[in-house]
Amino acid sequence: MTNDLNRRDFVRAAGTAAVGIAAGSCRQPTSEAPVNASAASQAQPGHSRELVFPKGFLWGVATASYQIEGAWNEDGKGPSIWDTFAHTPGTIRNSDTGDVAIDHYHRYKEDVRLMKDIGVNAYRFSIAWPRIFPNGTGPINQKGLDFYNRLVDELKAAGIEPFATLYHWDLPQALQDQGGWQSREIPKAFGDYAGSVAKHLSDRVKHFFTINEFQQLCDTGHHGVELIVQGKPVKLHIAPGLTLDEGALNQVRYHAILGHGLAVQAIRAMGQAGTKVGPAENMPTAIPAIDSPEHVTAAEIATRDLNAHYLAPMLEGQYSEAFLTRAGKDAPKFTEEDFRLIAAPLDFVGINVYIPSLLVMASDQPAGYRAVPFNNSHPKMFSSWHRLEPDVLYWAPRLLHAIWKPKEIYVTENGCAASDAISADSQVYDSDRVMYLRNGMSQLQRATREGVPVKGNFVWSAMDNFEWTDGYGTRFGIVYVDFKTQQRTPKLSAQWFREASRRNAVV
Repeated sequence: MTNDLNRRDFVRAAGTAAVGIAAGSCRQPTSEAPVNASAASQAQPGHSRELVFPKGFLWGVATASYQIEGAWNEDGKGPSIWDTFAHTPGTIRNSDTGDVAIDHYHRYKEDVRLMKDIGVNAYRFSIAWPRIFPNGTGPINQKGLDFYNRLVDELKAAGIEPFATLYHWDLPQALQDQGGWQSREIPKAFGDYAGSVAKHLSDRVKHFFTINEFQQLCDTGHHGVELIVQGKPVKLHIAPGLTLDEGALNQVRYHAILGHGLAVQAIRAMGQAGTKVGPAENMPTAIPAIDSPEHVTAAEIATRDLNAHYLAPMLEGQYSEAFLTRAGKDAPKFTEEDFRLIAAPLDFVGINVYIPSLLVMASDQPAGYRAVPFNNSHPKMFSSWHRLEPDVLYWAPRLLHAIWKPKEIYVTENGCAASDAISADSQVYDSDRVMYLRNGMSQLQRATREGVPVKGNFVWSAMDNFEWTDGYGTRFGIVYVDFKTQQRTPKLSAQWFREASRRNAVV
């Protein structure tokens, strides 16, 4: 049965699944109001009331290799688990595949020019592991590496800073055949791949994200997540489409963060001086129902609990006692030596922010918080899962900063789908997306104004593309793509983005 859902449903699903994580931890965060930014940017003359971002704030857009590149078997590229999954009948809406996608592999120069025209100054793209190592390991496929060299050169020439994601779900199928992320050998192979890419690209690419969305890689890919969408039960699965028991799933989760740690070590060893590295996680976030100290503390505790599998151990160097107690016999096998790699110091943390996982209030219960249900009439965006809650773009980075204090924060994805269509005058008037961006960016500016070290934001997505299990049925881009002709048309939201980037402010 085809799941009529896309990758953003996975974010919602992960949040829903995370609600089941019991509270109570070896260290509870303390509530902390953000520090006022003494060096906050001043509004430009003539725009004294604008919500201005700090000087140097990056206005970026994001994509993923399988969703845009196409050329799935060209120039020596090996098959990925997404090639296999998409070619499996019944997995993707309308039997769509990423074989061609939006043909970015051949049209990258056009796409870079378009990004420059709409004011983009940072671009987060992902590198297809099987394009570099067709079998996951072995000799480099030079033609695959050459593509990313050309792309990076084109970006630098256009004044767009490249941010590379090393893993956005497209594991080489050859490694999946050897056990995939269930095998401890895969983290080692990932570290080798990451080091090789850093060696060849870090003379121009200064920021590398290790893994995108650990929860989706592990939970949705290796177990499936059940949720209710519009009153109907749906089980979500992405590649490789496995259904593991809790013990095996916890081991996959552990191997993913170990792979992250090994990649950090390899990038430090092989990359040029000044190369920065961090993860890009869709951090489950609990937001306070009321902005008062006791409820904010409750949100901090809940957010830390929701991140017990991934961010918390990466940033704290251990699993919490509460997590290990809950896991019991299903706890992953790990070593202290591994955790020294997993918890290697990071230059930044990237978070993908779409919706809050929980709405919470303070409680006398042992957890220290209780969940408050969202009302059935709470407004949403076009996607059935996409609850409209602009505050999450304030609370997610603020809580991340309060709990773990990373040096720098990037919002590595945020955006929304919309019912986009070409109008009679050949334009796309996505007014709802403009509303979404304006409100969300206002909240993100609030965070920067209060001293949270957010250095940039990447809108999902640069262009309409292959949206995972939803195929080409859902559009997230600020540039419209005619999937038959591959013609690109900037939407109203792209015009908004251009002006916001020009002013470095919410407009």
